[in-house]
Parts: sequence; structure tokens; C-alpha cells
Amino acid sequence: MTDLVVYHPIGIIHSPYQTLEDMPIQPAGAEGAEGTVLIHPEYSTGLRDIEGFSHLYLIYHFHQVKKTRLEVTPFLDCRSHGVFATRAPVRPNPIGISVVRLRGRRENELQILNVDVLDGTPLLDIKPYVPDFDVFRTESIGWLEHTSHGVGRHRSDDRFSGD
Repeated sequence: MTDLVVYHPIGIIHSPYQTLEDMPIQPAGAEGAEGTVLIHPEYSTGLRDIEGFSHLYLIYHFHQVKKTRLEVTPFLDCRSHGVFATRAPVRPNPIGISVVRLRGRRENELQILNVDVLDGTPLLDIKPYVPDFDVFRTESIGWLEHTSHGVGRHRSDDRFSGD
């Protein structure tokens, strides 16, 4: 028996990226990219006090994903890995997460920087980024150990298009 889980978008993320190709693959590669988050009016009360945070987690739905893959060749490698060992969008639950800089708020609109998300992406949730909660010293980053350093130069290609 499968439990049904239903989420409803609380808003829409707008960015300069109209197509999947040539998008940054992580916020580290989107430095300076401006965007907005439009929160649906019925959720705007939930934005109270958000201006006190410089960075936010955006949790969103990969709305262009059409299929799931359990093994993928991610952008930063030429070898296949299990999808749960990557940040590839073709996941069983196509949920993405990005950390963005909050520039300001005007009613139900957030102005953000360093956005790496496709324009029109449905927003599921927002959480404040808090270094004391969210930064951990790591011992290992798996297969990314030797490939993650150039993430700012990498761009999306067509490897997940049509999926």
C-alpha cells in the first residue's frame, strides 16, 4: 500500500533561465543571477519577519521532469551513479533545493540573488538558512571529492531534457 502525499505550490520562482540548457547546475554557479519569488496571496502572511535573513532555502518541484531514473550520469562526472548520490532532477520525487540570497521583499514578492532555477518553477516551501544549524564539517563528499571544485563553471546541458 502506498501512502499518497500531495503538495500544493505556495508560489512561483522567476529567473533569467528560460530553457534547461546552459543553466547553472548549482547556486555556486549562479552568482549574481537575479530572480524573484512570487508567493500566492493566501500564503503571504507566512513571510512575516523573513527580511531578517540574508539567505533562504527554496524547496521546489522540478516541473519539467517527465521520467525517473535510479542511475544517472550527473553533470560533474562521466560515470553513472545512483540518483540518491547525486543532485540530478530525475528523482522519484522531483524535488529541488537551492540556497539563495534575499535582497528584499515587497509584499508577497521576494527579490533574490544567485538563483539557479528554471523560470516558472513551482515553489513548495521556504526555510531560512541559518549557519549554526546548516553548516557541518564533512569528512567525505563521495565521488564529488575530485570534481566539485569547478561547479561554478559548469552549465546544464540536455542530458535530463525530455525525461
